[in-house]
Amino acid sequence: MSGTSEVAELYSTIEESARLLDVACSREKVWPILSAYEEAFAHPAAVVAFRVATALRHVGEFDCRFRTHPDDRDPYASAVSKGLTPRTDHPVGALLSQIHGRCFVESHGIDFGAVGGFKKIYGAFTPDDLQEASKLADIPAMPRSLAENLGFFARHGLDDRVGVLGIDYPNRTVNVYFNEVPAECFEPETILSTLRETGMAEPTEQMLKLGEKAFGLYITLGWDSPKIERICYAAATTDLTTLPVPVEPEIEKFVRSVPYGGDDRKFVYGVALTPDGEYYKLESHYKWKPGAVNFI
Repeated sequence: MSGTSEVAELYSTIEESARLLDVACSREKVWPILSAYEEAFAHPAAVVAFRVATALRHVGEFDCRFRTHPDDRDPYASAVSKGLTPRTDHPVGALLSQIHGRCFVESHGIDFGAVGGFKKIYGAFTPDDLQEASKLADIPAMPRSLAENLGFFARHGLDDRVGVLGIDYPNRTVNVYFNEVPAECFEPETILSTLRETGMAEPTEQMLKLGEKAFGLYITLGWDSPKIERICYAAATTDLTTLPVPVEPEIEKFVRSVPYGGDDRKFVYGVALTPDGEYYKLESHYKWKPGAVNFI
């Protein structure tokens, strides 16, 4: 199947799914993104996922994420040249190329909204070459908040376990995803102490139960503050009924409305903690390949 027909098929799926969720899909925002990276959908290793979240800032949005071809070394340059995101003098615009200058990035992901358009680029490292946060902190364009929190990462056994970096261009933040997280990081007492140490809101019992089932976590950093802005714990499952928590109505509607491929449906269910409270998000895989990176 040609890339162009893959683009048309995926756009139709996004548009219909958004409609079922009462989200007004913007063709002007979505089609140029799919067209810019159309080779990604024709590739045998294509991965596509859909996501919703319960936070107020995410209401009325339906997100899509896909992985680009591993040989696409500069997806940010493509985004700028295609007018998907404006060129900027802010360090966020230089960060991806500087990461490539220091590390081997195995593949990228692109994140966009049916309403808001282009949002993020992810850079994934190989599982046998996880990066050290201390090394990444030396990158000139990296938020200084990464260096400010190196002691926190070291105390929790996370310093040398960075598997993915996600760069959010509109919000000017960076997500740092940790792989092979020590099991004790998901114990209720450790979660409580972690959240208190970083100034997050007191978690609910529901959050602690989900945290115990988590496979990974990530933190969000910005350029304007030395503090961690958000911590997210994520659990993977093929059956939401096996999770130890009830599923929010918005997420139930999402599950009923979006399609999926393959015999088993794969979900990544996450809870994000901020100083103001917690919210939930669910990613459902539309196209999936074994060995693809799990993150939300």
